[in-house]
Amino acid sequence: MADRVRARIVVSGRVQGVAFRQSTADEGRRLGVKGWVRNLPDGRVEAEVEGERAAVGALVRWCHAGPPAARVDGVEVEWADAAGDLGAFEIRF
Repeated sequence: MADRVRARIVVSGRVQGVAFRQSTADEGRRLGVKGWVRNLPDGRVEAEVEGERAAVGALVRWCHAGPPAARVDGVEVEWADAAGDLGAFEIRF
């Protein structure tokens, strides 16, 4: 069985109104990661993701740049053991 992990990712900067959620969901699906992404009221974007360690790590690295119109100022990551309770990658509102 693959080494599976979970990560809570919070991205700050100009990350709302620049297709960050859609791009994160697209990248997560491409990597085979499960989870969700949403805007926070304070202007940041939050994601909860789970999958193979390499795939989750790749998504975290992607979040440091984001889509072309974004400006990422910071990325906070909290790592945990995979719980297996996340479904197909979705955008939450």
